[in-house]
Amino acid sequence: MMQMDKQLFLIFNHRITSIQQDDARRSLAVDQITDLPPDLKAMWRQIPPDLTGIDSYLEPIKRWLKEHSNKGDYVLIQGDFGACFIMVNFALEKRLIPVYSTTEREAMEEHGDDGTIKLTHHFKHHVFRRYGV
Repeated sequence: MMQMDKQLFLIFNHRITSIQQDDARRSLAVDQITDLPPDLKAMWRQIPPDLTGIDSYLEPIKRWLKEHSNKGDYVLIQGDFGACFIMVNFALEKRLIPVYSTTEREAMEEHGDDGTIKLTHHFKHHVFRRYGV
């Protein structure tokens, strides 16, 4: 029986960093990292805030994930809280492994002479954590 490569599918709003890629290959033992196609990534980034329910809105993303993934693949899911909840449950139903990236956050404030405050945030990836564990 031929062994299939383990994949990490990206369902989140950012570009994956090289540190995250290295960690995914090391800690999750994935061979391939697959991002959403541009049209679906745009959908994920801009979930309409006026929709009272988003399950049907997410159908194209679910369909894509179902078509491209295999049991035991990982899915990095981060973004809109409700959308994450729906997609984590979907991933679990399909016997995929939903994860999120934990980060250390550092914020720096610069106070302007005019009373404004400029905030700069730095995020540093630490580990991938499974949802529900």
